[in-house]
Amino acid sequence: MLAALIWAAPAGAADLLVLDKDGRVHARTDAAVPRTVLPVPPRRTVRRPSVAAIATASKAARGKRAKRRTVMGELRRLERRGALASEDFAGRRAAWKDAVRRSRRLGGTRGTEMRAVVATIKDIAARRQLTASRVVPLWLTLERNLEWWTEGRSIGSGQRVEFEGSELVWQYYPGQGLQLQMLGNFGKLNALWSSKRRNDELSAMADELIAVAVGRAGGLAWEYYFEFNGGRAPWVSGMAQGTAVQSLSRAAVRLDRQADVLPVAQQALAIFEAPTPQGVRVPGEVGDHYALYSFAPTFRVINGFTQALVGLYDYAELSGDPRGLALFEAGDREARRELPSFDTGAWSLYSRGSLTRESDFSYHDLLTGFVVNLCKRTGAEVYCSTADRFREYESTPPEITVGSRRIRGGRDGRVRFKLSKISNVSLRITRGSRVIESRPFGTVGYGKRTFGWEDVPRRAGEYTVRLDATDLAGNSASTEQVVEVLKPKRKRRP
Repeated sequence: MLAALIWAAPAGAADLLVLDKDGRVHARTDAAVPRTVLPVPPRRTVRRPSVAAIATASKAARGKRAKRRTVMGELRRLERRGALASEDFAGRRAAWKDAVRRSRRLGGTRGTEMRAVVATIKDIAARRQLTASRVVPLWLTLERNLEWWTEGRSIGSGQRVEFEGSELVWQYYPGQGLQLQMLGNFGKLNALWSSKRRNDELSAMADELIAVAVGRAGGLAWEYYFEFNGGRAPWVSGMAQGTAVQSLSRAAVRLDRQADVLPVAQQALAIFEAPTPQGVRVPGEVGDHYALYSFAPTFRVINGFTQALVGLYDYAELSGDPRGLALFEAGDREARRELPSFDTGAWSLYSRGSLTRESDFSYHDLLTGFVVNLCKRTGAEVYCSTADRFREYESTPPEITVGSRRIRGGRDGRVRFKLSKISNVSLRITRGSRVIESRPFGTVGYGKRTFGWEDVPRRAGEYTVRLDATDLAGNSASTEQVVEVLKPKRKRRP
């Protein structure tokens, strides 16, 4: 299931909806916003507990009521400790009460999404993770959702949204409201840097992103505030953080702001030093792997890891920081060891570890680009040769063979076949000019596979099995194999 949450930031214009300050929504295209940033996870489903479970939970709640942590209580705790100024506390408290009250009045999808955002903040507070620095991005999320769900219009899953006067990019995750898309935001910062003509926007966006950084693992991080497959908010991503240190260091040099922006990038190195789940470091055999998700250390996603390394390399080059260089080198050693295991010999794997899965076309192409970047930066043979092979795979047809030669008639059977790379496969079985069966399989992964042949004919003889395969790049291949159908076995008399 984790494979549904995959990251990418290829260049290209994206369609955005922008909410004006007067409450009007208009669409615009911004070449600086990555076309694809984060596919949307499935809508959260709420499991209804049994009556017995409710009774048990109620009894436990009564016993712990005095210890129950609330948003208001945690805000007061922060004020008492001096982490929140009295004026800030008063403003946050008023905003929270207003958002909760108004969320209850909203109906339909608007109410569902707004209450989901409220629930997330309640959950973070209940686990005593509502820190003073997290108040800033969480209350901004609360404010933007309240604006959109009261003034904006209905939107589709994954829609990107901006608000007039701000450069930040938000994305709609059904069941969890609008959320800051951190990889998309730092991808946009990189694109603004690349344009060389949008320095005012570059500077403004850098300031906005610095403002929503939070204290984590002894440094700074940009967190995600939605739940996904066991990953409860807040969590971080090595890929997003690597893109963050890359784009911020680039912006610092371009804008001549090394004094105030570069130190922020330096503090953002901390999660690469800290082990999961607080950070993203996963000790490897010869170095460190940097996890795509801090909550899933055994889920190894190679495109996320390689982009994190590209970001660390660029930061180290621009800043001259030996700490950044050491983090790159630790990851580089491990990446050189891991990368060949993601090469199937015909295509690339998207992930290994807790889930092994082939790349789709966009992620194969994206990974190739990241490996090319590492080749250019390091000159390492493993990166350069792997990138060359990955390019070749995009024009190489799949190989498909049928393994079964005989099958028993008069019952359901299975026919073995082998496929070199992920492809769309279809089947056709004939006897002479007569079509016995014809159907598509859809997308099939590489390796040894079987297909079910329901109701194999009772008539013995030779049947031709034809399999057609078209890979994700559009390259096609087919194979035919004569399969002998044997006479059905006679039933034994009692």
